[in-house]
Amino acid sequence: QLQLVESGGGLVQPGGSLRLSCAVTGVDFHYHAIGWFRQAPGKEREVISSINAGDSSTFYSDSVRGRFTISRDNAKNMVYGHMNNLKPEDTAIYYCAASRLRLGSDNYGLEPMYDYWGQGTQVTVSS
Repeated sequence: QLQLVESGGGLVQPGGSLRLSCAVTGVDFHYHAIGWFRQAPGKEREVISSINAGDSSTFYSDSVRGRFTISRDNAKNMVYGHMNNLKPEDTAIYYCAASRLRLGSDNYGLEPMYDYWGQGTQVTVSS
């Protein structure tokens, strides 16, 4: 069993940046891929980025590529998402999720690939 807790959300001005954190507790973190998802008001949840275990290979959606950097610290059981040049359309609840599978570019965005989910952290981009 894994538990995931997101933090780092808040109110940010357009053009600003923030770092999201995902703290993972439980066994076998090192063998789990981690993904960041978000759900904007009135929209379906979407993947924005994922990082595999082992080689830490990464995937990014078109909506955040170039503005979002995912990383993991296996010693601390942490995964981070650093977002730059935030836009109002980035306003959403951000979730992290863990997968026991090795993710690829064709499936990292599929929610059934993930076994554990956090409760989310709100990010609001507004002036």
